[in-house]
Amino acid sequence: MQGGNQNGAKRIRDFGIVPGRVKTGERNTITDVPGIRVGHCTVKTEENHTGVTVIVPGPDNAFAKHYTAAAYIHNGFGKSAGVVQVEELGTLETPIALTNTLNVGKVLDAMVEIVIEQCRKDGIEPQSINPVVGECNDCRINHIQKRAIGEKEVREAFALASEEFEEGDVGAGAGTTCYGMKGGIGSASRVITIGEKEYTIGVLVQSNFGATKDFVLNGEAVGPKILEWKQEKSDMVASEEDKGSIMSILATDLPLTSRQLKRILKRTGVGIARTGGYTGHGSGEIMIGFTTANRIPSGYEEELVQISAIPENIIDRAFLAAAEAEQEAILNSMTAANQTRGIAGELYYSLAEYLEDREN
Repeated sequence: MQGGNQNGAKRIRDFGIVPGRVKTGERNTITDVPGIRVGHCTVKTEENHTGVTVIVPGPDNAFAKHYTAAAYIHNGFGKSAGVVQVEELGTLETPIALTNTLNVGKVLDAMVEIVIEQCRKDGIEPQSINPVVGECNDCRINHIQKRAIGEKEVREAFALASEEFEEGDVGAGAGTTCYGMKGGIGSASRVITIGEKEYTIGVLVQSNFGATKDFVLNGEAVGPKILEWKQEKSDMVASEEDKGSIMSILATDLPLTSRQLKRILKRTGVGIARTGGYTGHGSGEIMIGFTTANRIPSGYEEELVQISAIPENIIDRAFLAAAEAEQEAILNSMTAANQTRGIAGELYYSLAEYLEDREN
């Protein structure tokens, strides 16, 4: 099995399905980009099925040395925090956290405390911090009003952040659904060559969108087939509408300007479309990306900051890589997830269960 799933969950390639043609990184996850770590805290109780996921961009203090970054709002039905400043300044100054809709404020507050602590260790006294927190609404499976994620859970996610991480119904993906099946956290990566050097583009998604009938699996319209399969499962539900949202986090070590990064980010929307999503009214498609190249000192002691960037005429390589990584990350989020029961008693099956039945 290729990938970083510590729980042994299956990924889409375990079923012989290979999305795209661009080479993957060693793990085929976002952590193939050097320095990136991902951590989860998952809360599964009688009332709550939710969590938090953190994407740590590097080993040092992002507030002291910002990352060149960009954000793209494909459809703004969402409650994310920190995206406005990323869009305006083109920089990221904290790790990124993902959670459920009603826990954004609590996670943001915890992030502020964590960044203040790190800055004080580095002799920095921050007067303004822009934590970036994304969200999906997991109310079908999770009693979201209980607001189960707070500082303790955020700190646990940071403490567990690693190059190896689980996918599926963990962390911020614990309570999400995708195309009427169980969604969650998924990741993938692609490697492109520029000059004589290889660069990595990695994607991590929190999937919570899509109408069942529209689902496309690597070019095959399987949505109607899943609906037929559903007739054999009396307690399985289907999603009638494309709603619920998807958060897409893109990381790379490719030297880019913020403008170029935003152009690449937009191509994650192509990856969403490849799985059948059409960006419905009730679905928030929010993309956030950063590069570990072109770090920007926060103190601005120098009046000129030098950065490097690829020429525009070769950016297609990154466009294709981003689209493929997004597509595969979504599929991985669905195969790695476990069958989960919703609040109303309905059952959300894993895509892996459907594929295993089809093989038999």
